[in-house]
Amino acid sequence: MDSSLPLQLCYVRKSTAIINRWYTLIHSTALMALVYYRASFLFQNPENRAHTPTSPWLLVFAGELILSFIWLLGQAYRWRPVTRTLFPERLPEDKHLPAIDVFICTADPKREPTFGVMNTVISAMALDYPPERLHVYVSDDGGSSLTLYGMKEAWAFARSWLPFCRTHGIKTRCPEAYFSSAENDEGADLRGTEFFEERKKIKKEFELFRERVMRATENGGIGDKSISGDHPSIIEVIGAEEAEMPILVYVSREKRPSHPHHFKAGALNVLLRVSSMISNSPYILVLDCDMYCNDPASVRQAMCCHLDPILSPSLAFVQFPQRFHNISSNDIYDSQMRSAFSTLWEGMDGLDGPVLSGTGFYMKRVALYGTSIQDTSLTELRQTFGYSDEFIKSLSPKYLPNISNGGDSVSVILKEARLLASCQFENQTKWGEEQVGVLYHSVSEDVVTGYTLHCKGWTSVFCVPSRPQFVGSSVTNLNDLLVQGTRWSSGLVDVGISKFCPFIYGPLKTSFLENICYSELSFFPFYFLPVWCFGTIPQLCLFHGVPLYPEVSNSFFGVFPFIFLSACSKHLLEVILAGGSIQTWSNEQRIWMIKSVTSHLYGSLDAIMKRISMRKASFLPTNKVVDSDHVKLYQMGKFDFRISTTVLASMVTLVVLNMVAFMAGLARAIVFGNWEKMLIQVLLSLYILIMSYPVIEGMILRKDKGRIPYSVTLLSIVFAMVFLTLGSVVLLY
Repeated sequence: MDSSLPLQLCYVRKSTAIINRWYTLIHSTALMALVYYRASFLFQNPENRAHTPTSPWLLVFAGELILSFIWLLGQAYRWRPVTRTLFPERLPEDKHLPAIDVFICTADPKREPTFGVMNTVISAMALDYPPERLHVYVSDDGGSSLTLYGMKEAWAFARSWLPFCRTHGIKTRCPEAYFSSAENDEGADLRGTEFFEERKKIKKEFELFRERVMRATENGGIGDKSISGDHPSIIEVIGAEEAEMPILVYVSREKRPSHPHHFKAGALNVLLRVSSMISNSPYILVLDCDMYCNDPASVRQAMCCHLDPILSPSLAFVQFPQRFHNISSNDIYDSQMRSAFSTLWEGMDGLDGPVLSGTGFYMKRVALYGTSIQDTSLTELRQTFGYSDEFIKSLSPKYLPNISNGGDSVSVILKEARLLASCQFENQTKWGEEQVGVLYHSVSEDVVTGYTLHCKGWTSVFCVPSRPQFVGSSVTNLNDLLVQGTRWSSGLVDVGISKFCPFIYGPLKTSFLENICYSELSFFPFYFLPVWCFGTIPQLCLFHGVPLYPEVSNSFFGVFPFIFLSACSKHLLEVILAGGSIQTWSNEQRIWMIKSVTSHLYGSLDAIMKRISMRKASFLPTNKVVDSDHVKLYQMGKFDFRISTTVLASMVTLVVLNMVAFMAGLARAIVFGNWEKMLIQVLLSLYILIMSYPVIEGMILRKDKGRIPYSVTLLSIVFAMVFLTLGSVVLLY
């Protein structure tokens, strides 16, 4: 390795940055004109505005201000977008590379099938890295013996799978993905008979491995007694004696009903402590249980950043994008999350770095410890990290545990590790607080943890190699999408209304634009306020012929369509540059509207209720079980409306209200000829109805299982009529 050559290079996308900055300036000017128009109404002579009710005008103005404010915060992402080039061939020799601990979290074998989790485990074990420097930990919050059994079977299969991958340079090292993909024939014409014979043998072993795990799953586990909520800590090391294999460690932390367990954040902190006793690697890869390693080179690519002499001193983590194998060509639910991984995170990389995204990141261990042991007394260290002197010893970078030697030392190490995984260990410590570990202040533990790291002076980078590094399964039905979205919205608002509110906590601790990005992220769910406002108030006024926007002859008329077309055009440009289409754009617009009136609303209310102690925090893992009916509808591009009646009714009520208002407003305009005054409100309702076509189709045209039930449609019609009646009394008279 030539130490004078850089391991990575960062390039500013200057043309994109210039376009973004000019767009921000022009769009902001139009927004100022809108604000002037709305504000001037309030200072008019009362006689001149006597025919326009003040309440709906103020509500729409408030919605426009909130929407404009969140939009303005979002422009920070687009100020300095960058891309990176990595040079893994310039890394030092294998013997000089740092060790890696891989953390994989699973919680419920029913919602997260064990066989799928084991494929993720095997793909992590097969990373292109020296096996003696690679250690894989699985946190089983379900306390299921099925998971432990699956890990033993996975390790046994990996003894054949890993040498096969290394010998033949296999890139797709998740066995299920390899044997089910055309990639298994990549370069087949250059390989001899020996390769095909060995592959046939490995495939047979894989089928037997699958059969054993699936049989155990169907039988309900191996003596499984559903101990997920009340059991002692269980830690088992698998394969420590094999020098050519990474060690595999099963960890099920202690669970007691009387002790809070802090969901995924608590599991990661236990893994952080337990791994310090067994391997204590300086770097950690965190994976969701369904996010397998698609490129074995990801670890070396991450090291290009972590070992770069310029980046390394302040670099906390390297974040890779999430990619998904089950996305259809018409991604009706925006399951690929294009905006985050193709626009927002690249923009933050040009500032202090992207948000910690829950999975697919390589973290520097010391960044999570928060406190230097230098010049710190033993008493202070115990108060911060707990009363384990062995763990405190592990804080030193010179501490190198070795569990592969066997003997009495192994039992001592495991005994200490079980103590570190106990419920009471964190009592009277600072774990999960501002100082140490993954934070407990939000169910979106990744966001608040990444934010505090940035506020402490750490940075992060976002790497997007041509080959997806980590591939998982995304949601393919509306119910799971909205459950997941509600949980995320609740977690983001948790941050926004806590002591870590970016408007209060971060201004003096991190860069201005980075803090603005976190502000937008924390209050993004509040989009539900303007969306609900624009979906109801103008329609109520349209129904009664009350104008809320300037007539066509007014000089301010052009401001409103310009703002709308400007925002849509910029969004479309970003979609096209990311390889999308007009259909992608319409899908993203539609899902943004649906999430705003459902997930963002209920998530924000959930966070507020938790804040005032009206309910406890909860965490429901996203369902990873594949339902053929859901998948079939998703692949056909049809929405599956088998969701909560409360959520569905709110969505359908909004659509019914717009249908009634649009028809009434259109009829009024034709009969009375008042097109000039009502044109914008008519077009607004028309746009909402066009974007809501799948809902209208589900109400009227469809007859399959995924349609909207007649009972929900009737209930929504009643709600819409009640709103039109009461709204007329309260707001217009």
